[in-house]
Amino acid sequence: MRRPHRAAQPQRSGPRANKDIIAPEVQLIDAEGTNHGSVPLERALEMAEEAGLDLVEISPTNRPPICKILDFGKYKYAAQKKAAEARKKQKVIEVKEIKMRPNIDTHDYEVKMRAVRRFFEDGDKVKVTLRFRGREMAHMNLGMDLLKKVKEDTDEIAKVEAEPKLEGRQMMMVLAPK
Repeated sequence: MRRPHRAAQPQRSGPRANKDIIAPEVQLIDAEGTNHGSVPLERALEMAEEAGLDLVEISPTNRPPICKILDFGKYKYAAQKKAAEARKKQKVIEVKEIKMRPNIDTHDYEVKMRAVRRFFEDGDKVKVTLRFRGREMAHMNLGMDLLKKVKEDTDEIAKVEAEPKLEGRQMMMVLAPK
């Protein structure tokens, strides 16, 4: 015999308010910030209605849960603004890639190193990729020497996150800002 399938309760985002509060008794803080102590839920709802505001569950984990009388719309708006501000301040670390060849010219190397320094100043990681073509595969030591030179030149501003390793015809190393 199978039981009838019941749909799961929809997940609400944010705190419970007014009739959604399930605790029989709450710790009440009114609109002025006065703590009224432990109050039955019905009395707290009446006080919120008298003030023309909402009863919002601020801390649901406490026993009894802490509820405050406030304007729920304004509360949600302020919480959204705060979350947006936090997201704006967050820095997403990107991995920038610099591609070189084992027999790179000194000027080209210096230009690439300036770009690497600029990436580190922006707080990004840098993946240095060496591409081997044809007979260059026979001279892996040149590639390893070049990557060692990159490591030495960026030693004071960066640390090696992934040591140089060979994947097919490419040798890669990842550097992160200190």
